[in-house]
Amino acid sequence: MSKLSLYDFKILSDHEQYDVVFSEGTFIDALIEENTRYALYAVDLFFVEIEYDVARNKIVGKTSFVTGEKLNRYSKFI
Repeated sequence: MSKLSLYDFKILSDHEQYDVVFSEGTFIDALIEENTRYALYAVDLFFVEIEYDVARNKIVGKTSFVTGEKLNRYSKFI
């Protein structure tokens, strides 16, 4: 099966995107900032960050990207 590109991922529905992340993605790391937990997943050739509201016990968002500041937040030794 061919690798899923970031473009192909972005044209999927929200439900399909979450399905891909949680069934095919590889968990990389997590960050906690106040009442928000961020979980980073690798999906083929890009990353997806899932934002989880701890107080409401609910996923509140996701961001997909290849590089940049979001990814740099997980680099503990830079």
